Amino acid sequence: MADDNTVYIGKKDIMQYVLALVAQFHSSNEVSVKARGRNISMAVDVVEIVRNRYVPDAKVRTIEIATEKLTGEDGKTANVSSIEIFLTKEEGAAPKGEPDRGGRRETEDAGRTRTRAPREP
Repeated sequence: MADDNTVYIGKKDIMQYVLALVAQFHSSNEVSVKARGRNISMAVDVVEIVRNRYVPDAKVRTIEIATEKLTGEDGKTANVSSIEIFLTKEEGAAPKGEPDRGGRRETEDAGRTRTRAPREP
């Protein structure tokens, strides 16, 4: 995956990254989110907000974790954890609340997602 489909998590407000990730999904079906150190938890939050609110057909393909060695200005090396989350968007999936080909609707009830068959007239 090219770096132009990657959102790097830093010190900005969380919604800035959410909007950046949604914008990436408009131009590509595969995007990734990268973060290091204390920003790892924000990266997970960004992915979950995007998946649950804005792009419900987005799926986590893989998650890669690693340790990077960074050299500071004083010459000391420090180990910093990093994460990269790869997301894909399924083509042709019905958005939440929209009927699929079988006329079934996906609804959320107290945090659970379930699919209901259409009612008979």
